[in-house]
Amino acid sequence: MIPAYKVRIHEGRRGLIVGIANDQSIAWGCAKAFRALGAEIAVTYLNDKAKPHVEPLAREVEAPIFMPLDVAKPGEMEAVFETIAKTWGRLDFVVHSIAFSPKEALGGRVIDVGRDGFLTTMDISCWSFIRMAHLAEPLMTHGGALFTMTYYGSQMVVEHYNIMGVAKAALEAAVRYLAAELGPGGIRVHAISPGPLATRAASGIPEFDELLEKARTKAPARQLVTIDDVGLATAFLAHDAARLITGETLYVDGGYHIID
Repeated sequence: MIPAYKVRIHEGRRGLIVGIANDQSIAWGCAKAFRALGAEIAVTYLNDKAKPHVEPLAREVEAPIFMPLDVAKPGEMEAVFETIAKTWGRLDFVVHSIAFSPKEALGGRVIDVGRDGFLTTMDISCWSFIRMAHLAEPLMTHGGALFTMTYYGSQMVVEHYNIMGVAKAALEAAVRYLAAELGPGGIRVHAISPGPLATRAASGIPEFDELLEKARTKAPARQLVTIDDVGLATAFLAHDAARLITGETLYVDGGYHIID
């Protein structure tokens, strides 16, 4: 169910949401929030297997653009942005909510990660955001906002997060550099760092249930963040009220990251 808001602060704006896998995805929380606040949404799905799970959600947000996007497949990212250019002619925001590491890379020690596993992790989890920013820039002629999703394991060693923590640290550094480079054109760039969420992507992390319980008991708010919390925080940062905020890693985690 898309919530209803009387103030549609993103009326007339258009954005791309990448990373919806199902109705528990962080990207879905973002899509719901932006749509409820008036924005028009383009939605992508990973492949034919994922399409039946994502298509009903795309219909729910009335997405006029619904396309496959596997960032590991040459040309698919470019095709999405070409379609946006032809259909809309501009873009106001992008939400990049994808990450991947092969099981053998994610499950082992960082020091043991093979080159192929490392490169795949970095390519999908970090470089794809840089490439999306490159493709979005020409469409953001009147400024815009770019978002990616990160996690506390980028800054602190989190058990079982392993090589993904390395990739997220690189991603956060990329956010800062992109913010500096794109800022003169009115384009803002942020990393959103939610607390642990029970998403399909997170289920690949060993002993994730223990991580969820730790977050619930240690966070000052004493509760877990939801995809709707993340979506609304992201939508706020895309608004003109946040026009002078850029290059940040925003924690949406009930304060968990401030506790030792």
